[in-house]
Amino acid sequence: LPETAPPTPSRRFSRNHTARRCATLERYSCAVQLCRIAYAYYRASCNSRSRVLGVIPARYASSRFPGKPLVQIAGKPMIVRTYLQAKMATTLTRLVVATDDTRIRDACVEAGAEVVMTDSEIPNGTERCEAAMRNLTQKFDIVVNIQGDEPLIAPEIIDACVTALQKAPDAVYSTPVTPFTDRKEVLMSSRVKCVVDVNGYALYFSRGMLPNNKEGTPDVARDYLLHLGLQCYDAAFLTTYSKLPATPCMLQEDLEQLKVIEHGYRMKVVTVNHSAHGVDEPADVASIEEIMRKKGLK
Repeated sequence: LPETAPPTPSRRFSRNHTARRCATLERYSCAVQLCRIAYAYYRASCNSRSRVLGVIPARYASSRFPGKPLVQIAGKPMIVRTYLQAKMATTLTRLVVATDDTRIRDACVEAGAEVVMTDSEIPNGTERCEAAMRNLTQKFDIVVNIQGDEPLIAPEIIDACVTALQKAPDAVYSTPVTPFTDRKEVLMSSRVKCVVDVNGYALYFSRGMLPNNKEGTPDVARDYLLHLGLQCYDAAFLTTYSKLPATPCMLQEDLEQLKVIEHGYRMKVVTVNHSAHGVDEPADVASIEEIMRKKGLK
């Protein structure tokens, strides 16, 4: 029999096979590269933003509650109680009280706190935090705005907010919420409510019931989230915040954090268990002292 050469694939088959192989290799290479980028981004997000400044802004001339930082709560000024709680947080590199009033300064210094004096014309706590950061020579990656009217703030909540922001590189802000324990408070305008998306980012904050419903009464079948007021900022964003123009919902609700959302920035929300609320009005002092008595706090 005559010798015959083995059959050779057609040119079309060879081209198709080569094209498919190249496409597969390209997809594999792209996937590997994306994994490397994602891993590098994850490592960077975990290792960056480690220098954390805690700031407790306090001013005497509050329109709703003048002299509030110095109101006595179980024998100590409220601002001092807030400082003593905050200084137990383990994620803070440094903790200061930022005020424009010498009476608040003196009370805090007597308790051992570091105080930064700021301008009396600063309109809100967030901008007072930024002013305090600018007055310090040390550089920071994160600034935590610890509300001076949260005398029972748990240090673990501060740590949880800092950690959440460090692990969310797409967010410029993190803040805690806790489920309401008393549904009557859902209708109180002094209690700020929050709703979040499925990934734990803030959608909106309101002084009204949130979310609302057709009946206008709290739904017993759902949890409502109380905003605890603590605010954790990326330090670079904090310098941008004061330059952003005020926004409609921020002005309507009188809530600083809405300016962040309305300008399109992302805000990570941390859900915690916390039974105490802030001091928004004089009547809240007795409520805080009652919580302290029940918990055996001095």
